[in-house]
Amino acid sequence: MTTAPTPSVPVRARDSASRRRRRNVLVGWSFILPNFLGFAALTLVPVVGAFVVAFTDWDSYSTPHWTGTANFRRMWHDDTFWTAVHNTCWYAAGHIPLTLAASLGLAVLLNQKLRGVGLLRTAFFFPYVTSLVAVAVVWNMLLSPDVGPVNQLLRHLGWSHPPGWTTSTDWSLPALILTSVWRDMGYYMVLFLAGLQTIPAELYEAARMDGAGPWKRFRHVTLPGLRPTTYFVTIMLTISSFKVFDLVQVMTEGGPGRSSLVLSQLIFREGITQGRFGYSSAISLALFVIVLAVTLVQFQFQRRSER
Repeated sequence: MTTAPTPSVPVRARDSASRRRRRNVLVGWSFILPNFLGFAALTLVPVVGAFVVAFTDWDSYSTPHWTGTANFRRMWHDDTFWTAVHNTCWYAAGHIPLTLAASLGLAVLLNQKLRGVGLLRTAFFFPYVTSLVAVAVVWNMLLSPDVGPVNQLLRHLGWSHPPGWTTSTDWSLPALILTSVWRDMGYYMVLFLAGLQTIPAELYEAARMDGAGPWKRFRHVTLPGLRPTTYFVTIMLTISSFKVFDLVQVMTEGGPGRSSLVLSQLIFREGITQGRFGYSSAISLALFVIVLAVTLVQFQFQRRSER
């Protein structure tokens, strides 16, 4: 009677290694799967659904009716859509550079060894974690044309007819930009502070020994050292500027008239308020394309500056 040959040591080792690999893969998926399921259910599926709905006429109650590119043709000839695009671009053109400059200036200032610097950093960061509704209500009171402290100060300084701010078609967007810069600069200040910590102190010492003043050290040491952080902050600011909604909704509701209407608010109006989900989804895709195009331009500019 013969017995089966026992597996060789290399075969057993390969089987053991294979089991370990499978176990590691399963462990890895056990960590990834909950987050991926949430991402798929709350982000991936709605994005794919919005792409499909953009080619239909749907009010969320009846059966979707396929209309092809009708929503996009309508959007192309819609004056309200182009007004929202114009306002969104103007908001981004003001919000991005002003927030970038304010947060960078605060970071450089609060990176010094000052008394109470920790308290100052907390004070500037605090508006970002404050309820946006509370921020909007307070700033509406501050910018009140008649009794607001801002206009009272301007009158005291000699401006007899100060701006109407959120009640003026000319000043509603600047009021939103001013409020958003004040709220956001503390968050991006923290990012710049983290970037400043990565710049070697030896570079500043070498520049100081070569006779470089504060401005030259900032220009030739700080700015190049902050290039990756600046790029990241710019991308984040671009995305947040083009998709701004809550601040506009609370402070001006897109008014007066359409003077502060932005794309995200138009998407909300067409979809949630008017029930035109097909047209709302088409505007969402247009906003996605605009943000993607601007981001790709920034990416190419960053690549060229690194060469």
